[in-house]
Amino acid sequence: MTGNASSTIGQYLAARLTEIGVAHYFAVPGDYNLVLLDEVLKNPDLQMISCCNELNAGYAADGYARATGGAAAVFVTYSVGGLSLLNAVAGAYAEDLPLIAVSGGPNTNSTSEYELLHHTLGKVDYEYQREIFGRVTAEAVVIQHPKEAPYQIDQTISAALRHRKPVYLEIACNIANAPVSQPHPSSLRSVLPSDPKALDAAVAHATELVDGADKPVLVAGVKLRSSGAESAFMDLADALGCGVASMPNAKSFFDEQHAGYMGIYWGPVSSPGCSEIVESADLAIFAGPTFTDYTTTGRAALVDPARSIVVQPDSVVLKSQTYNQVNIADFLSALSRTIKANETSLSAFKRIREDTLSTERGAPDDPLTTRSLFSRIQAMLTGDSTVVAETGDSWFNGMRLDLPSGARFEIQMQYGSIGWSVGATLGYCLGSRDRKVLAMIGDGSFQLTAQEMSTMIRYGVKPIIFLINNGGYTIEVEIHDGPYNKIKNWNYAGLMEVFNAGDGKGRGWQAGTNGELDQAITEAQDHDGPALIEVVIDRDDCSKTLLTWGAHVAKNNGRPSRCLP
Repeated sequence: MTGNASSTIGQYLAARLTEIGVAHYFAVPGDYNLVLLDEVLKNPDLQMISCCNELNAGYAADGYARATGGAAAVFVTYSVGGLSLLNAVAGAYAEDLPLIAVSGGPNTNSTSEYELLHHTLGKVDYEYQREIFGRVTAEAVVIQHPKEAPYQIDQTISAALRHRKPVYLEIACNIANAPVSQPHPSSLRSVLPSDPKALDAAVAHATELVDGADKPVLVAGVKLRSSGAESAFMDLADALGCGVASMPNAKSFFDEQHAGYMGIYWGPVSSPGCSEIVESADLAIFAGPTFTDYTTTGRAALVDPARSIVVQPDSVVLKSQTYNQVNIADFLSALSRTIKANETSLSAFKRIREDTLSTERGAPDDPLTTRSLFSRIQAMLTGDSTVVAETGDSWFNGMRLDLPSGARFEIQMQYGSIGWSVGATLGYCLGSRDRKVLAMIGDGSFQLTAQEMSTMIRYGVKPIIFLINNGGYTIEVEIHDGPYNKIKNWNYAGLMEVFNAGDGKGRGWQAGTNGELDQAITEAQDHDGPALIEVVIDRDDCSKTLLTWGAHVAKNNGRPSRCLP
């Protein structure tokens, strides 16, 4: 590299994306980002994935970040594109995913020339998109001068990696191809280290509590993955030897074939026997949890702070004491080296455990049920499988799946934006082509984002999607029913031919009986392209867990206002 070598802003950004492991980016073009896209396309190590709309592109980036364990990037145009992307970025923020949202921006001269622009709110104020994104990103930056661009790009990408949150970069349309410095070597990934004194004090205090407990338990939380602490949690589980549960949004973050695994802790809708052990423990160590109305089943989970150690990405709370600047992976690893083994809670669980796995397959001519469907999905799972579960009854049925070692389970429980899984499945397949992706999507959710099936066909990804056709929004029915929960039926399987348009490899099947589903699965597994199996199930056929969970969430939502007389 010579001292006077130069790049352009778009090329600089593209080079930094490849440095952090991004190989694909998702894009929807518009006149404010066209020159920027031209510059990024010059990088041979990046592949552009053209999506049908900005929301779906954002969902795809979400899935890509989950698959790679790193960052994802999405490019849109100003305002009409950026604001369409916003919902997906908010979801990535809630789910701790480093999504780099890049928008084209107005010409740098537009403000000084008092120019009223298209695609805007109709006034000379171009800061609103950055201000809006500032609420759902770790950092939101507008680049308007080439000299500042390298620093701004590096700082913004570093913020995404450090905080495991989305960031926003807006690049003025007339400088995307402006010359800048070449990207020089830089360590963009910056994880804040633990304060040694705080770490030692936290570990000593925790060791005292764990060794003094009669029946401690471990509970895996969703922030284990975003903090890179899954292996450290496994070390602690091996060292302690107690019963281990996962919260619902952390399913697959702990090996379900591990000898200590008890199931999903979800308050009153936990795996059989799991809540009894967790809630009767005299010490529960929650690693990276989020205690929301969804994860606690409408606040019905009996989590006692006085009997808990709560470990978050950069802090540890032990009863009334808080230790800050303590990295979760550092803490779990250190604790695993200081504690004594205690198998009491695991022994208690083994005495009361129940076999929850459904093996109900039914006769070939019998109508399909959710039990017979999920028994077949269970049989399809291998160590290289990833299950993507859309918001709805797929959550609850998916929780009952027994995941082989190495299998992954993806869910958007914190944000719960229906339709997320279609784009996320596309992104996940591109981010990890060696995995077998099975998606479970309800008909109501699918109708929001169905067009991205055509992008799957276009780029040759090969998921098997189970489209559960039960005539509406089942999860909403169980929380609060009404005519708004019914939808217009589609010929879902037939859509694949529409999206193929004569040259694609997508294929659809419709199954209403067990025999039809068996035949469809056999053919889908041999198919060289995306497969959609429309599964027709009775509207009232939902999991018992959803009924219980829905009642608790409805009760929590329906608490009377304290402002009313």
